[in-house]
Amino acid sequence: MADQKTYRLQWYFIALAALFAIAHLAWQYIHGGVVSHHFLDRSDLPAISNWWGLIVLPVLGWLAAWSVLHRTTVDPRAFGKAIAAMVGAILVGAALSVAFVTGKEQATTVIFAAALVSGVVFPAYRAEYVLGFVLGMDFVFGPVLPTIAALVAVGISAAFHLIIWPTFVWLVRRNKAEDSAERVIVARRWPHP
Repeated sequence: MADQKTYRLQWYFIALAALFAIAHLAWQYIHGGVVSHHFLDRSDLPAISNWWGLIVLPVLGWLAAWSVLHRTTVDPRAFGKAIAAMVGAILVGAALSVAFVTGKEQATTVIFAAALVSGVVFPAYRAEYVLGFVLGMDFVFGPVLPTIAALVAVGISAAFHLIIWPTFVWLVRRNKAEDSAERVIVARRWPHP
């Protein structure tokens, strides 16, 4: 069972995410009002207000902390790995935001594609990756649109890490076991002199 320090981690993540959302909204409110973002950056599509950050970011913080908390009972290095994952995801989200704001459409496409492909290597389906990605993109896109984009990466990463890769490993082990069983049968039928 995890100690009290580990349980406090959950509240630190939630508080950090909530403070980030409050600071961002306060800055926007003071500088002309809280921004709303349209889907696909088209004014004919619905807009989502950044006020949703008061709900989305603390929920993502809670999910990340809960996930890390449960992994620390099995892996004592889980907290350090989660922090590294979150920092990496923040950097990817920030790079994607900078590329978008500067009008580098090709760079935006390449960075997003690289983020999707990296989900095959890294377990990007974990909540700390999503929280980091959303934090990295929050100042440009708000919290909701990056969360929706992150769900695409989560789906790809989860499918690979939880379904495709385990199935592949199972098939390889099964094939090796069948080969070993066939060798034993052949050896029993035709013993060497």
